Amino acid sequence: MSQEVLELLEHGSVEIEGRFANSSNTTLLVKVTAGGESLQAVYKPESGERPLWDFPSGLWRREVGAWVLAESLGIHLVPETIGRLDLPAGPGSLQRYVEEDFEQHFFTLRDNPAHEPTLRGLAAFDVVANNSDRKSGHVLLAEERLFAIDHGLCFHEEDKLRTVIWDYAGDDLSPEVVEGLERLIAAPPRALSELLLPEELDRTIARAQQLLEEGTLPIPDEDGPYPPYPWPLI
Repeated sequence: MSQEVLELLEHGSVEIEGRFANSSNTTLLVKVTAGGESLQAVYKPESGERPLWDFPSGLWRREVGAWVLAESLGIHLVPETIGRLDLPAGPGSLQRYVEEDFEQHFFTLRDNPAHEPTLRGLAAFDVVANNSDRKSGHVLLAEERLFAIDHGLCFHEEDKLRTVIWDYAGDDLSPEVVEGLERLIAAPPRALSELLLPEELDRTIARAQQLLEEGTLPIPDEDGPYPPYPWPLI
């Protein structure tokens, strides 16, 4: 985590540079500037969200919550993400833009043994966050490391885990993941209580407790009320 990046995102002036055409909700590329420094960021305004039957408006709060959760767990895969109310198209999230290799995604990256520990950690993060939309294309190779993006459909109080990362189902949790779960359970970040509904936060901590008690990554439930895979897969 870069404190300098967070401060720039939180206090910089924001100029819209373009729009991501392949996004279901309005997603904007912006330039954030302050004190002679600048960076590009991804801006997801609440005003550009399509209404969903199972998630309330304000999906951008879940984007911020995902970054908070990942940092708390010690799984530093989500680019720095903050929420602001004073943005050009209204309240939304700002996430540092990372220059990805567009030829790479989970299905190509999983074959590299060097990425396996990171991807196992991401699988655990998605269980706790109850990520209902972990597509292969949401796992990026950038800056010679992996990142995970697009977390607007997380934290639902009902179990809705839909992910392509089932390669490690049934495997033991790493000591690092166990330590992160223990830390989260002992001291849930206050920021999460400001971003999620009380019942959503309660279920997040309950999922962390269950994962810790079981000690292994879950196996997909093919007979559950929701499919265990997102669509499209990439």
